[in-house]
Amino acid sequence: MRRQTWAAVTAAFIVVALAGCGTPAGTDGDVADDWQPMAQAQQFTPKAGECHVVPEDSGYLTSYAPVDCAKIHLVETFHIGTFTGTNAARTSPPASGSTAMRGAFADCDKQAKQFVGGDWRNARLSLQVTPASPHGWNGGGRWYRCDIFELNEEDGVNNRGDRAMERTGTLRGAAKNGSPLLHGCMTRDKWEFLRAAACTAVHQYEYAGIWNAPDRSFEDATRDEDAIHAKCRTVIARYAKVPVDANLRYRTGSTYVFPSRQLWERGDRGVRCYFYSSGDKIKRSIAGGGSKVLPIN
Repeated sequence: MRRQTWAAVTAAFIVVALAGCGTPAGTDGDVADDWQPMAQAQQFTPKAGECHVVPEDSGYLTSYAPVDCAKIHLVETFHIGTFTGTNAARTSPPASGSTAMRGAFADCDKQAKQFVGGDWRNARLSLQVTPASPHGWNGGGRWYRCDIFELNEEDGVNNRGDRAMERTGTLRGAAKNGSPLLHGCMTRDKWEFLRAAACTAVHQYEYAGIWNAPDRSFEDATRDEDAIHAKCRTVIARYAKVPVDANLRYRTGSTYVFPSRQLWERGDRGVRCYFYSSGDKIKRSIAGGGSKVLPIN
């Protein structure tokens, strides 16, 4: 009799346990289709409109610490581009001076002119392309940052380097008329450095514009000084509105500032051309002055 009772209790327990394993309300009993798919990994990409205190030439996530452009910074990202085609199929980021990087520089150059409201080389500004780091590239990053930054007077006018200068505020519109960063009239100091001067003050030099040199080696491009002066005289002639003819060399002297080797390797071919008065110092701008300001001498 006791054995029968124990068997009945055991059977009841099994029934209750099985009932506890039943299908919960709102489910179909098939757990295989109840898992949510994992979110796709998002590749890090920087943003335009950010400023940085580290002027790096490769975009490492570990040093990515953007700041408000109203605060002290060194470089400003104004555009994000993307490597495509064979350039994107590379197994590592393109090196400085490569065809891919020069193409990216050309894109940044175009975007920069829109951002600052003119040719950035008309002002104390410089431009660099910052691609994804090797680790980021391996992870699928094919972006590049277009970074612009301010140069001090010695670097920006005399081409003594390409070091970013601390500043606050955006560089948007920095190449528009009236900007304090624009090149203008100049004098030379005792160290033979060009220094900014008011055009109404006595001076001998004035910035006239850019001549774009052919795409060749830095050594070849800088070798023929006479040819560069001849090209700059045509820039000065357009600036002053005088004829480009055989008499031009008797109207104006010239001097020029080549891009730094570092900028040349990035892809910049802009030679800054300056009017030079070898005779009397003047107290006005030659811009649009015609033969009155640049007579044949």
